[in-house]
Amino acid sequence: MSIWWSLHLRREAASVPLARRLLVGAMETAGVDPDVSYDLSVALSEACANAVEHGGDRGRGRGCGEYRVTAYLDGRTCRIEVADSGPGFSAGRARPPVRVARADAESGRGLGLIQQLADHVHIGNKPGHGGAVVSFDKILKWREDAPLAMA
Repeated sequence: MSIWWSLHLRREAASVPLARRLLVGAMETAGVDPDVSYDLSVALSEACANAVEHGGDRGRGRGCGEYRVTAYLDGRTCRIEVADSGPGFSAGRARPPVRVARADAESGRGLGLIQQLADHVHIGNKPGHGGAVVSFDKILKWREDAPLAMA
């Protein structure tokens, strides 16, 4: 069995826990191992926070625009994509380096966390329309009593 959903969210901080709760609820109901579910929920939160912070329409401030979250659970893996409508990564930096944030920094760890928590990560720009896309996937583990697990 496959499950997928897509959300179009406003670039507001309140949208981040909404996306995270929906993902956690779907994975819990399906029977995904709680440790895998936690890793994916943290990675999703970081990707959404980046979209809220950096993914606005050109020339407009924070709080303008939308971003999209799409999640696919196919029995073996979960793939999550977060796409925004902002300027994307600058030319030559479509694959931004993951930097180590200073110990006293309040931000700058999101992409590094996503790379540590997921099995495969792609960071780039949407073709033609602008905006950043962060997609990542993780191999699923299932609880023994999982109602939707696939062999």
